Amino acid sequence: ALPISSVSPTSPLGELREWITQRLDPLEDRDPVDGVVQSDFDLRPDRIPAGGPPLTPAAVLVGLVPRDYGYSVLLTRRSDTLRRHTGQIAFPGGRRDPGETIWETALRETEEEVGLARSHITLGGLSTPYRTGTGYLVTPVVGFIEQGFSLTPNPDEVAEIFETPFGFLMDPTNHEEHEREFSGQKRRFYAMTHENRFIWGATAGMLRALYDRLYGGALA
Repeated sequence: ALPISSVSPTSPLGELREWITQRLDPLEDRDPVDGVVQSDFDLRPDRIPAGGPPLTPAAVLVGLVPRDYGYSVLLTRRSDTLRRHTGQIAFPGGRRDPGETIWETALRETEEEVGLARSHITLGGLSTPYRTGTGYLVTPVVGFIEQGFSLTPNPDEVAEIFETPFGFLMDPTNHEEHEREFSGQKRRFYAMTHENRFIWGATAGMLRALYDRLYGGALA
């Protein structure tokens, strides 16, 4: 294997794709609860709630699109009509249905939200499970999107589909730490701002977790 620092986010696509895949968990139908290591509470571990109902399993697709400058990441802006997380930037995804594997959830939700056919996605593996403050245990499924795809946003869920360079998102100098008050409690979270788009909360946390997994701070 190549030394961890020798494959940057802007390396040749084939080389980067193989390197990323080697560092992901394989597609195995396992209980992700055993692997929870990162969450919305990473910057404020004293805020982790004790007890409570079981976490709801969910999945998102971290879709990597090959472009001339390298990979970009497929993201959405959530519809302004949704009850929760209105207008926030998110990966395509949602809660797991009974009988689905976690990657089937990611593929189904992506098809439902942005109209991306699963035939255009080659799955690379699973990133670090991520616990949200709203009670979900989200497994990010990394997939490589093949050229020739088309997208149709579901207007009930998605206001906009866009791409952000993978190299920007994997550069730790772009990982901001913010603090805001929610329901009377201060919360610290990661955020990344690219072209006036504010990526924050669980989406930024999952990107930070992917950076930690791939680079382990080696590029910091």
